[in-house]
Amino acid sequence: MSAAAAQADEASQPLPPLREDLRLHESAPDRDGAPAWAIQDPVTNRFYRIGWFEFECLLRWPGTPAEIAADIERTTPMAVDAAQVEEFARFLEQHQLLRPSAEGMQRLLAQASQPGWRHWRWWLHHYLFIRVPLVRPERLLARLLPWVQPLFSPAALWALLLASGLGLILVARQWDEFTHGVMDILTPAGIGGFLLALAISKTLHELGHALVATRLGVRVAHMGVAFVVLWPMLYTDTSESWRLRSHRQRLAISAAGVAVELALAGLATLLWALLEDGPLRQAMLYLATTGWALSLALNASPFMRFDGYFILSDLLDFPNLHERAGALARAWLRRTLLGLAEPDPEALPERTRRALVAFALVTWGYRLVVFLSIALAVYVFFFKILGIFLLGVEVVWFILRPIWSEVSVWRRRWDEVRANRRRLWRNLGLAGLGLLLMPWAFDVRAPGVAHPERLQVVYGPFPARLAAVHGPGPVAAGTVLARFEAPDLQVREGRSSAAIHALEQRLAGLPAEEGGLAQQQVTTERLREQLAEAQAVREEVERLQVGAEFEGVWQDVDPALQPGVWVGVREPLGVLADPRRWVVDAYVEQRQVARVLPGAAASFRPEQHLLAINARVLAVDPARSQRLGHAMLDARHGGAVATQSGSREALPVEALYRVRLLLDEPLPALRETRGSAVIEGTRQSLAWEGIKRVLAVVIRESGF
Repeated sequence: MSAAAAQADEASQPLPPLREDLRLHESAPDRDGAPAWAIQDPVTNRFYRIGWFEFECLLRWPGTPAEIAADIERTTPMAVDAAQVEEFARFLEQHQLLRPSAEGMQRLLAQASQPGWRHWRWWLHHYLFIRVPLVRPERLLARLLPWVQPLFSPAALWALLLASGLGLILVARQWDEFTHGVMDILTPAGIGGFLLALAISKTLHELGHALVATRLGVRVAHMGVAFVVLWPMLYTDTSESWRLRSHRQRLAISAAGVAVELALAGLATLLWALLEDGPLRQAMLYLATTGWALSLALNASPFMRFDGYFILSDLLDFPNLHERAGALARAWLRRTLLGLAEPDPEALPERTRRALVAFALVTWGYRLVVFLSIALAVYVFFFKILGIFLLGVEVVWFILRPIWSEVSVWRRRWDEVRANRRRLWRNLGLAGLGLLLMPWAFDVRAPGVAHPERLQVVYGPFPARLAAVHGPGPVAAGTVLARFEAPDLQVREGRSSAAIHALEQRLAGLPAEEGGLAQQQVTTERLREQLAEAQAVREEVERLQVGAEFEGVWQDVDPALQPGVWVGVREPLGVLADPRRWVVDAYVEQRQVARVLPGAAASFRPEQHLLAINARVLAVDPARSQRLGHAMLDARHGGAVATQSGSREALPVEALYRVRLLLDEPLPALRETRGSAVIEGTRQSLAWEGIKRVLAVVIRESGF
């Protein structure tokens, strides 16, 4: 049988009847004024928006596609063929809106006999988003509505706006105190208070949706908890709002939750500014931060199916915004990239079409970031084996599957692409592969500190009294930089000299004494001890004078250090620096250190400087740095290296290796200078670098 004959035979087959329990509601007209209706499935409480063509089909249902199409063409100005009717029939069958046949009934019975949530496959496909209805709030909402009716008046709106504005002004005048209070949220008690405020705020958020819907005559079927990646979130079923003919009324329901949260945040902000310190004021801080931050950052986003999406959809009176924009963007990609004669799924003005395509592209990028973040969160928060498995499910199901679905369409229609376009894509593919395999000389960037290669920091040798200190300025090698006095050494030196003199005289007189030879050995040992003590004292006295180890500039001398002041061993008196030769201590990541070789060209750009100074690599440490040699690189002091927060020492979080660079010219200021180093790395292909990174992650994370 030919394809045309098969299509004709299918068009002559009677269509299955509709389910008797379906309801049809007249809906708001489309943007172009065309009438619209909504099919309600009372079993699932879902609504399906249809247009004039679908409505005419339902009026003539059941029948054969050919008969329905012919009757619509005869009685209406629309041009319809049987294929369009068949496509609508497939839509109704896909959403189980048709009365099932015997085969379909068996399939439904088989689905009903499945274990559902008691089976691991159900959790595999549904753990990302699970809805659990908890209450049917119709009676409660009907009782609450008269009490909150005054809040819908213009006077209440102006009062809330004035209160919120006044609160923001007062907080701006106490901004430091407010931000300090926000930091207290990071404590265990603060986290508990924040979660409690979050629960209160979100409960009122959902009540806002439900009360506005009830006020507009929309039945709220149920309210409950939705688990997004097993994280609980409240939800309200307002799907019956599609029965409303006015998109402004649907907009009011969509925006009610965010409006309630913002109103609560505004009032809490005002109360925080007016209350005295205490638990109640801290509670207002929690309510204010949860309302402002989460409402504006999360709920207002139109790129996920949160309140922001429905608000934008109702504001534009553009139902199914994501699906319709995505369909337009896919058609645009097929035309632009492959040159296919792909028609737009719907006729729209050019400006609207471009805006929807741009919106879809941004939505895809946003969702890519969100889904990758969710995948990483799933990996981190679950134990490792399950985390890796769920990470793979997230990446495959939500990222790779949609991409592969579109690529599959491209593969099926590849023969429709013109030969020159296919040749262009093949050449681009080969060029991209070549670029990935070609070894590139990428620079290695690392934070670093520049300082003179030779530095002599002068400290007190031991607790002593300062006798003299050299003034700042250039000094020659051997110049005395500081002299100290130690009275206890003088006493020890005098005592030792007297003991030596007495023992020497004693040894000289022992031969003349009776039994003196027997005491000679003991006296000699005592003399040796005193001579050793005298030598130690002389060495200590020599340490009281510190000389310059090399020619340089003596600087950073504390003017408060005057002769007669006692100093300790940890108090620096000054620094001697050789200004002629400067080096940089740069800290390179472990994955890049193998690409740095001694003698490689480099440069160093100090902070607050526009020009970099040329350098070359002197040495690369063979072992990772256990601690930072320069505190100014610590992120806790404004540096670029993250360190372990629980340690007093600057212990890097990541494995870093010190690379020493020699600058071609000295810096004008004789002080340590923080900056960034750029080092010429060995050539390496992007493909090999990517493979190494993946293997490194696999090896690192494979230890269970």
